[in-house]
Amino acid sequence: MITRILLATDFSRWAKRAEDYACTLACSWRASLTVLSVAEFPPGLNPDYPVNQQYLADLLKNASSQLVDLKGRAERRGIAVTTRVATGIPSEEVITAARAEDSDLLVVGTRGKTGLAHVLLGSTAERVIRGAPCPVLTVRMEPAEIEQEAGALSRPVTLERILVPVDFSDCSLDALEYAAVVAQQAKASLMLLHVLEPVSYGLDFTLGHSRTREQVRETWTKRLEELAASLRVRQVPVESHLRGGLPSDSILDSARTLPCDLIVMGTHGRRGISHAFSGSVAEAVLRKALCPVLTVRNPKFGSGHRRVIPTAMSPVTHT
Repeated sequence: MITRILLATDFSRWAKRAEDYACTLACSWRASLTVLSVAEFPPGLNPDYPVNQQYLADLLKNASSQLVDLKGRAERRGIAVTTRVATGIPSEEVITAARAEDSDLLVVGTRGKTGLAHVLLGSTAERVIRGAPCPVLTVRMEPAEIEQEAGALSRPVTLERILVPVDFSDCSLDALEYAAVVAQQAKASLMLLHVLEPVSYGLDFTLGHSRTREQVRETWTKRLEELAASLRVRQVPVESHLRGGLPSDSILDSARTLPCDLIVMGTHGRRGISHAFSGSVAEAVLRKALCPVLTVRNPKFGSGHRRVIPTAMSPVTHT
């Protein structure tokens, strides 16, 4: 299903980890790999000025040289690689390339907490996630990790356990469907997570509140098990978890304690991250998760794909 991977890189140290993931997945999935480097040239700069021409020429020369090196590393692993160089606004050029290549998966790298707060929110990565015609795998590195791995061999890429937060919206179910495809290709298991958010009780704390809460818990548990059963029919190993608390905290805690190698989340695109993972939830997960995060806005499935997950399941109102 995933046969065309696009890696967008600026050859920074934190982009090296994204390269590790893109090459490992391309190699194990026998997918083709396109590597894109964008020479950032803001539209306000006059390209006719000699100093700007020299600036751009230097950027293109450096990018082309590093693309040759990267292509050599990938081809030695048996990966079919093509390279592209573009000039302009990085997010726009990455989205354009993903469309032109008909990519099934886009891989980008970014820095850790501080970097993501600056880079992701309202900037390049967020615009890529919103506008990409395919799912986006964001691979981050903490500054401390970058220093530790400088000059050292990269850590092996593992993809054995995938965490999928689910709120039963169409958006999250599409993400789960895509996660199932990734799990099948990677021979990985899935962990479904639904977060039961805290409720605001009155001062009386009546027995009725307690019973209603338990009924809601039973309903969500049953629905999670229904999803798990659909996946097991396709021989996808799966387990389900229902946890209470704030969504971002529960997702991050589950990713650490279960543990997992990847988090898959749904996104609406124009509205940003799904209302189920609105604003601060998505930001917290993307900033703080210790593993890569795969955001799914436009899942791409082949013509022969048979859907495992139902397209809609009416949510239960939390009381």
